[in-house]
Amino acid sequence: MNLLFIVDPLDSFKIYKDSTYAMMVEAARRGHQLFACELHQLRLLAGQVSAQAHPLRLKPDPDLHGHDWYEQGAAVPTLLQDFSAVVMRKDPPFDTEYLYATLLLQRAQDSGARVFNDPRALRDHNEKLAITEFPQLTAPTLVSRDPQALRAFVQEHQQAVFKLLDGMGGASIFQARANDPNLSVIIETMNQFGARTVMAQRYLPQIVEGDKRILLIGGKVVPFALARIPKLGEARGNLAAGGTGRAQELSARDREIAEYLAPILVKRGLLLVGLDVIGDCLTEINVTSPTCFQEITQQKGFGVAALFIDELERAAA
Repeated sequence: MNLLFIVDPLDSFKIYKDSTYAMMVEAARRGHQLFACELHQLRLLAGQVSAQAHPLRLKPDPDLHGHDWYEQGAAVPTLLQDFSAVVMRKDPPFDTEYLYATLLLQRAQDSGARVFNDPRALRDHNEKLAITEFPQLTAPTLVSRDPQALRAFVQEHQQAVFKLLDGMGGASIFQARANDPNLSVIIETMNQFGARTVMAQRYLPQIVEGDKRILLIGGKVVPFALARIPKLGEARGNLAAGGTGRAQELSARDREIAEYLAPILVKRGLLLVGLDVIGDCLTEINVTSPTCFQEITQQKGFGVAALFIDELERAAA
């Protein structure tokens, strides 16, 4: 197979923990040919979508904390339908350029390209809002631009977490308390005096036990989660915010949530999904570039990347 990965700049990869890198390593081990491009290297001409795709060779035994881990050949303009599979792994934010990319990928898909995750599904599943389709799995949640509604939600539940709908990695997440004298400032900062939509969720004290990332691959549930445990004095478990990752077996409730969602989401073209669960509640459905492959594999010996390439081969066949 020849595989195109649509990614952030390769020099930005932290390969000691990067899940896309783990995918590439496993694909190369099986003899698949690797290509890479960035969003700006996609183009539509005469109804056909192509990429300025660079052939990619991974170096053996690279410095895991360095940038010298690959060799990149000259770009070869290639129609997306000529690849065995196109793997969309561009990190958020889901801005207008990301939106345009999904529209180009949809056009390519309509011409026969095999794109994962499905570009329509990427657009339809905002990683914060997607949980609202499944209220039976979530904590009480409000989405609003109304500062008074946000304040009333905090007063009702005493503690809440505020999130922006396009945030990632724990950025711009606030824990709000009803008796906090800075509550008005927090709301003003988050929703810009009514200009920005904010999600509020009832605070879940089980965050101290970790924000669990559960992976769904090809409709299968990875049997281990990565619990991202906040550092002392921090309310966010995200690894990007300094959390510590601890791989652990799924609880009965974790598995119930995952097995309920897996067949629904895979039917929508979501080959890879990262569910976030705190305590017994679903908090996010991540579809753009879910991570935690390497941490689970290193700590539990489960070949997450191998399962992903298995399912990619099956879906692209």
